Amino acid sequence: MWTRMLAAIGIAMSLPGAAVAKPAQAGSAARERIAVISEGTGPDVVLIPGLASSSTVWSDLVRQLKPKHRLHIVQIAGFAGMPAVGGEDDRVAAPAAEAIADYIRRERIAAPVVIGHSLGGEVALMLGARQPELVGRLMVVDALPFYSLLMNPAATVAMVTPRAAAYRDAMLTATAEQREAAQAATIARLVKTDGKRRGLVTSLELSDRKTVANATYELMTTDLRPELPRIRVPVAVVYAYDPLYGVPAAAIDATFRNAYAGTPDVRFRRIDGSFHFVMLDQPAALAQVVTDFIDRPVAN
Repeated sequence: MWTRMLAAIGIAMSLPGAAVAKPAQAGSAARERIAVISEGTGPDVVLIPGLASSSTVWSDLVRQLKPKHRLHIVQIAGFAGMPAVGGEDDRVAAPAAEAIADYIRRERIAAPVVIGHSLGGEVALMLGARQPELVGRLMVVDALPFYSLLMNPAATVAMVTPRAAAYRDAMLTATAEQREAAQAATIARLVKTDGKRRGLVTSLELSDRKTVANATYELMTTDLRPELPRIRVPVAVVYAYDPLYGVPAAAIDATFRNAYAGTPDVRFRRIDGSFHFVMLDQPAALAQVVTDFIDRPVAN
């Protein structure tokens, strides 16, 4: 499923006629690396969208949480119409994690819950492992600490780097006809709910192709498993499953549990009847899981 996700994004980049939109509201965090919209009052929650996704992917969850929480909704530069960042650093996730850490410090946010989906989950893990004093709780939604495990459970960074580079280059050189030919079928494998697919397609169309290609390479070649023991706070790993995956649910369970084996305080929650975008396919189920996690008493 995640391999198909990466393929979908490569196919959809820079379709003809795609305009570049400005984010509805930009924060000043780390200048152009991220934009942040803050809504609501109460305990703080940071929401990080995934690869080529708009911050609006969290809209249903925002409506559920806003009455009792202050939400910090992140948009990553180069995705969904936010201008890409220039310069020599081609990474996306690591600089985004640094920018969010700067934002938390500058806004004096005490121990927020940080929730990330897909690439946003990797950003959340980086933040929890590299800036553990800034985070109160951590949730990753359909994300792994090393994405290449999905292609080979024995993968290493050295093993997958040539393939990741070739994939990145193919994304950059694909023709519009190649992208359009496969887009609809592939998007259908990412979002099970037909009415929610158009928004994802739009976000893809408005994303910067080079940024997404670089982010895909970074995802495929970053192994955060050695860093997981540094995370000091409770971690919730939420992941999707549907029989249409074509593999037993137990195999998906094992993949996630094995990948997070080094995490000191981790619990897992599978949400059935969903593809990769859990917040679109099962918004009520995800909102309940998030609420339970946020409101769970902290163990002494």
